[in-house]
Amino acid sequence: MDHFLTALQMALTPYAIGAVGLGTIIGLIFGSIPGLTFTVALALALPVTFGMDAVPAIALLLGTYIGGMTGGSVSAILLGIPGTPSAAATVLDGYPMTKQGRASIALGTAVIVSTVGGLFSLVVMIVSVNLVSKIAIDFGPAEIFALVLFGMSTICGLSSGSLMKGLIAGVLGLLIMTVGIDKIDGDNRMTFGSVNLLQGVNLLVAMIGLFAVPFIIDTFVQHRHGGLEAPATGSLKANLPSFGLMWRNSWLMARCAAIGTGIGAIPGTGGAIAAFLAYSHARRFSKTPERFGRGAIEGVIAPETANNAVTGGTLIPLLSLGVPGDPATAIVLAGLMIHGITPGPALFMTSETTVYAIYIAVVVAYIFILVFQLLGIRLFVYVLRIPQQLLAVIILVLCVIGAYTVRNSAFDVYSMGVIGVLAWGLIRAGIPITPVILGMVLGPTLEGEYRTAMQLSGGHLDIFYKSPVALLFLGLSALVVLMQATTALRERASKRLESKNA
Repeated sequence: MDHFLTALQMALTPYAIGAVGLGTIIGLIFGSIPGLTFTVALALALPVTFGMDAVPAIALLLGTYIGGMTGGSVSAILLGIPGTPSAAATVLDGYPMTKQGRASIALGTAVIVSTVGGLFSLVVMIVSVNLVSKIAIDFGPAEIFALVLFGMSTICGLSSGSLMKGLIAGVLGLLIMTVGIDKIDGDNRMTFGSVNLLQGVNLLVAMIGLFAVPFIIDTFVQHRHGGLEAPATGSLKANLPSFGLMWRNSWLMARCAAIGTGIGAIPGTGGAIAAFLAYSHARRFSKTPERFGRGAIEGVIAPETANNAVTGGTLIPLLSLGVPGDPATAIVLAGLMIHGITPGPALFMTSETTVYAIYIAVVVAYIFILVFQLLGIRLFVYVLRIPQQLLAVIILVLCVIGAYTVRNSAFDVYSMGVIGVLAWGLIRAGIPITPVILGMVLGPTLEGEYRTAMQLSGGHLDIFYKSPVALLFLGLSALVVLMQATTALRERASKRLESKNA
């Protein structure tokens, strides 16, 4: 108790609270602007912490991390462009809600479930940090490959009526992410002799192109032909979801928070994988799955709960084992070590006060997130009052800046444009974009873990079926594909029967 009271005094000083507040604002801004991301914000914030005391410094980094994870939903919902890869799944139903004039309720729901997911993962971390970290560390390449393959199986369910089109889109996503130098063997893949292609296609750059460029092209085309309609802004008040709505979806939030916490605790996964798995889970177990992709509030609740639950999940292996789960937590790890805090099993015995202070800083960060975003909803929704052709120009400028700043490369700007035009063509051809995104998000992890597993086993496939966890996920993947293929065949047969009767 003495350690907790001391930590409370350290974490609730005006200096520490101000650091958390500043971090959350920076994270929200960077997370909301496509291309900047909270990882960039953390990289910029890290040098600022050098002259700070340990607790305010860590509070600043954690506030930036949490604020950035939440901020990605703002542009995802309002503009259909995810500010971070973790918000890509939020676009699927968040943006259709904006088109229906329900932007305010979508934003209000997103911030509340984000807070719920984050605090849920914090409670799990406090209660079971040692147990969860031991389970997570047992996930080797074979288990992670099987888990990601299970996520890839959702491509069949995101193909909007055509299984073949969904598979084509998923393969395109996988192909895009294979461009460049192979990280394991160092071979050039699909570079066609271009020096620029050696650096590969950055995931964030590709996502900006997939989401933003088709919107810009359509807006300019419609404006030229005089077909633009005023956007449906709906209410400009900070509308919050009703208690009844949240209660009806409380079990969904709990399940998705558990998914996010579990995925976050596994190094090498991250928020994007958790969000898509949670979205697929919500759709699969919904009584009305046909509503997903058309403005279903559950399609916002599931990914936003899961990707924010990742924040607490990633801190489990970080604090207990010193293993960062993604680039963002690697920067947080650097901040801890700079201030003489060495994560690992001994941390909970030698620096118990600091650990409690970190827990308190996470809670304070989510309080700031809740307040800032709820107060800002009205301002966020005002973006929709801007004429669409002017908004398209602003988005184009921001996307060019964002794509360039990812790696300070003009080639990334060209890549964004090419991928965007390709995405516009796919949409025109009726091929869904979501499986492309899923292929890009999960593809590198899928390939990397498979090849690592094969190297460890000497090329023998028994590494997959000798692991009960890997075998479980492989079986679930086969079951999901079989069920969705059967559903697609039944729908096709019913349509043929209806056409004959007509």
